[in-house]
Amino acid sequence: MRLPLAALGGGLLISFAGIFFVLSEANPVTGTFFRAAYALPILVVLYLIRRQRDQRPIKARWLALGAGLMLGADLTAWNAAIDRIGAGLATLIVNTQVIFVALGAWLAFGERPRRETAFAIPVILIGIALVSGVGQAGAFGENPLVGTAFALLGAVFYATFILAFRESNKSQAPGSGPLLEATIGVAILALAVGVPTSNIDFQFSWPQHGWLIAMAIGSQIVGWLLIGYALPRLPAAETATIILLQPAMTLVWGVLILDERPSSLQIVGAAVVLLGVGYVAFTKARPLPTPPLATQQQNQ
Repeated sequence: MRLPLAALGGGLLISFAGIFFVLSEANPVTGTFFRAAYALPILVVLYLIRRQRDQRPIKARWLALGAGLMLGADLTAWNAAIDRIGAGLATLIVNTQVIFVALGAWLAFGERPRRETAFAIPVILIGIALVSGVGQAGAFGENPLVGTAFALLGAVFYATFILAFRESNKSQAPGSGPLLEATIGVAILALAVGVPTSNIDFQFSWPQHGWLIAMAIGSQIVGWLLIGYALPRLPAAETATIILLQPAMTLVWGVLILDERPSSLQIVGAAVVLLGVGYVAFTKARPLPTPPLATQQQNQ
């Protein structure tokens, strides 16, 4: 019972990430930077406690840092999508990364996609088209079409992060080390994008930064430490359930907390996307190796 509860608790915590971002009223780059900045001191302490068990080579550490750059790009695109289409729908579309991971693994490592993935792609694309609001006068969001585009871009960056992060921790070192390096990469990406364009607001304000702190500690650290511990030890069916928990619950929180009201067709599209992603997740022939399972949902 302890493992499923840990995984469910972690899934619930990360499902609030998009909600915390909206409540913070931060712009996309500022949200990305402080999600990393507030998490880093805690991750440093956690890493120092267990650093003797981290025997990864320097190349793997640099790869984790590079993966973090991709995660930073993902978070920034996801935050931009939230501003235009809402937390629930943006999070749902970003989690179509499972398709891009399969395609990326095929191109980069020769891992041929499963038949179920090929069947699911057109279904998911139909759902995304409905969520985007194309041809819908009453579609929810400031600009749902652009928001959908940002979310899909985030999904591509997210998939790239997952593939790179998997390669960076093949030795299955304590999770705090690779996560620390990836989080540093997130901060670097945000600074590289935000400083030249003056898109990072460094001024501290309350309660806005309280929500960013909650996102960093609750979603980024505690949530993913719980998930990273539980997922490799759970059966494949339970793993698939946890993978779908975040986007599904973020949709619920968006309605209950933020009063987001997607149109009927967008709701249908969201259900179609969930079914497509769920089909891929639940039809895994065997559990994935520990590193990709432990990082399957780490952004949102």
